[in-house]
Amino acid sequence: MSTTASRRNFIVAATAAAVGLGGGVALATAAPSISQALGPGPAVDVGFCTDMSAHHVQALAMCQRVLGRDTGDSVQAAAVEVLQTQAIEVGTMRAWLADWGASTATPDIVMAWMEMNFGDGIPIAAMPGFATDEQLRELSLATGTECGRLWLELMRRHHVGGVHMATAALELASEEKVRRLARVQVDVQTYEIEQYDVLLATEYA
Repeated sequence: MSTTASRRNFIVAATAAAVGLGGGVALATAAPSISQALGPGPAVDVGFCTDMSAHHVQALAMCQRVLGRDTGDSVQAAAVEVLQTQAIEVGTMRAWLADWGASTATPDIVMAWMEMNFGDGIPIAAMPGFATDEQLRELSLATGTECGRLWLELMRRHHVGGVHMATAALELASEEKVRRLARVQVDVQTYEIEQYDVLLATEYA
């Protein structure tokens, strides 16, 4: 089996398990002392799904900026994987938000559910791993290998921010399905970061 096919099988299986299409994922146990300090669990679950959905939407936009362009096959394959996986996750998280009667709109202030780190919240532009408008513009204008390398650098940073959020949700969320999705996000995005590091050290160096 090729490296690309193996990577895709891992990501698809992990995502399917997270959204209840089969398989199982080990769950982290919530830390009662921290969860109690933050208040009711559902507020954490809503906050995480709201913020991670917004974070994912930017990742989808970055993928759309490179798909179909001459960035090299490796970046094309990686962008397809992120687009497919995170589009499914956005749909899942927004469905949960709707079920909870929460807004699915992109927030201006994020991360308040992680108040031990971010207090009353921060502007979405300051979200960990969030690309700036200038960086997105550069990505749109870049060509060839330069475009592929920039996408890998931006998506790597984006994933680091996503893993940070998902790791917190593993500890703080009260809903089992939310913790299950967060566990998969940590696993998949950590795996993808490792793949990006290899590409940045080899064909996109």
